Amino acid sequence: MFELETALSRAHDTSPGPDGITYNMLRHLNTTSLSHLIILFNRIWTEQKDPSQWHEATVIPILKPGKVPSNPLNYRPIALTSCLCKTFERMVNARLIYELEKQGCIPPLQSGFRRGRSTVDNLVLLETQIRNAFVKRNHLVSIFFDIEKAYDRAWRCGILSTLFNFGFRGNLPIFLKNFLSYRTFRVRMGNFNSDHFIQAEGVPQGRVLSVTLFIIHLSPLNFKILVPLC
Repeated sequence: MFELETALSRAHDTSPGPDGITYNMLRHLNTTSLSHLIILFNRIWTEQKDPSQWHEATVIPILKPGKVPSNPLNYRPIALTSCLCKTFERMVNARLIYELEKQGCIPPLQSGFRRGRSTVDNLVLLETQIRNAFVKRNHLVSIFFDIEKAYDRAWRCGILSTLFNFGFRGNLPIFLKNFLSYRTFRVRMGNFNSDHFIQAEGVPQGRVLSVTLFIIHLSPLNFKILVPLC
């Protein structure tokens, strides 16, 4: 119950997904209803079957400021997904992050989306290396990668393989495999909806677990090379 109440308290009031259930509705449930919700979550966890609407998303394209409307690339997609599912995801994600941190699975230089850390840590580290290079009259080479459509192109099998190598077994990897599988979306423009499209790869946009799964995906590649050049 504590985990469920914590997950609901940390959720922002976003628009609902295809099931029409909002966070405000979930927060106003009484204790008995919340208990039934926990029973539902536990059945989904053990039986590995979840509602089909949890795999659907409604994408709202938002035109970027100052861009030409006729170009589809000038729109930022906002994915509306099930608030009920995202509540369950927050509970799973909290436990997953705890185990990842406890077992040291996340590289120490990964600062984004981690409690008590931020990208400022990496900026300070880079500044320190630059200052040291100046003092020692050395050259410092830094390489920056900008991954295009990073979430959309994340390799799902690679994520599950990394989790397996970390030693995760049982219901968690099965749940994450089901979470990533059979995902569909449709685009809404005004009062019109497109046909459903299958999202064959990547992690879903606007989902709580997606950030953690993307960090897991990059963890084998997260390293630092410092080569002083004379």
